Amino acid sequence: MRRTGLGEGGPGSYVASGYSVYEEENEHLQEGLRAKVNALKHLSIDIGTEVKYQNTMLDDMDTDFDSTGGLLGATIGRVKQLSRGSQTKLLCYMLLFCLFVFFVLYWLIKLR
Repeated sequence: MRRTGLGEGGPGSYVASGYSVYEEENEHLQEGLRAKVNALKHLSIDIGTEVKYQNTMLDDMDTDFDSTGGLLGATIGRVKQLSRGSQTKLLCYMLLFCLFVFFVLYWLIKLR
């Protein structure tokens, strides 16, 4: 007497049965899923590292901009002080120097 679904190996043999095929397919899919989860894990760790690095760079840029703003504020204060006097030629030289410094700083920040 033959049972259906057991295959040709006799009772207890699941080699060619549908159950064994599904089990192998599930294991294969499980391995594929495990590999994808591993890749996502490594990707998220790399993203976290990059975010920390970018935040450090942004903090450094913020500090640089603050120091540049302080430098420009002091320079503008000197220009205002000079403008109160009657030294027009010296005032023009200072304004040209300020513009030169501004463009040099802008160029340096742009290259960074």
